[in-house]
Amino acid sequence: MTEDAITDDPFLTHRSLLFTVAYEMLGSAADAEDVLQESWLRWAGIDHAQVSAPRAYLVRLVTRQALNRLRTLSRSREDYVGEWLPEPLLTSPDVAEDVELAESVSIAMLTVLETLAPTERAVFVLREVFETPYGEIAEAVGKPAATVRQIARRARDRVAARRPRVRVSRSEQRVVVERFLAAVRTGQVKELMDVLAPDVVLIADGGGLASAALAPIHGAGLVAELLARPNRTVSAVWLNGAPAGRIEIDGRVAAVSLVVEDGRVRRIHAVANPQKLTRLDEPADLAR
Repeated sequence: MTEDAITDDPFLTHRSLLFTVAYEMLGSAADAEDVLQESWLRWAGIDHAQVSAPRAYLVRLVTRQALNRLRTLSRSREDYVGEWLPEPLLTSPDVAEDVELAESVSIAMLTVLETLAPTERAVFVLREVFETPYGEIAEAVGKPAATVRQIARRARDRVAARRPRVRVSRSEQRVVVERFLAAVRTGQVKELMDVLAPDVVLIADGGGLASAALAPIHGAGLVAELLARPNRTVSAVWLNGAPAGRIEIDGRVAAVSLVVEDGRVRRIHAVANPQKLTRLDEPADLAR
């Protein structure tokens, strides 16, 4: 195969899109990469000349593989130690410029999507994020278009009931995140209390491999007390299309994503499972 042929391969052309579809369905970059590998092998085994719409075909192919993987993961995640959170991705600030993409890959949204059944999640992602026609979604999930419309409506309602109700600008998010990280860096309880909402919730994911609370921690007092620890290295990063933080304690790293509301931190997602922190060195290539 010539270099031009490789470059013109629709799979490589749309790889960023296909990875984003798989990642949003699975909440795991490692599993998304596995799905892309499986999909590539299937794509390589067909006559490409017979495919009239490569992009749509590849999205269907990846969706089917991701659905199979998601059904398996749904069972295994029931035995996960402590709280399960999505695998965070380092992203460039450019991702935030596409507001809908940034929201769809946010840790908060991916956590909400975990509450959907596998088919509901696939339908929601394809319809609401990628604006895929119902007919194409029906082919991807193996259900009639009328049924897909019903699933989409049900999924939208469930997501709307659980997603953060207040959107803040990226500039406001950044200001509050910087205040939060500065307070963590100094370890002062009062400064933390000033930036935390009274009903703040901290959810930590250690996966049994790192020290982390096994259940959500509620209330500014308890959360501030937990975070007010010395000897921490704190840095600002962009995770999943939003300003976030990287906190290191005695060589142990946690990626911290925040939900901001009314100028304060309302929810904290802290991922300390080392198996989920392998994507923090190079920005992920996401696309719609």
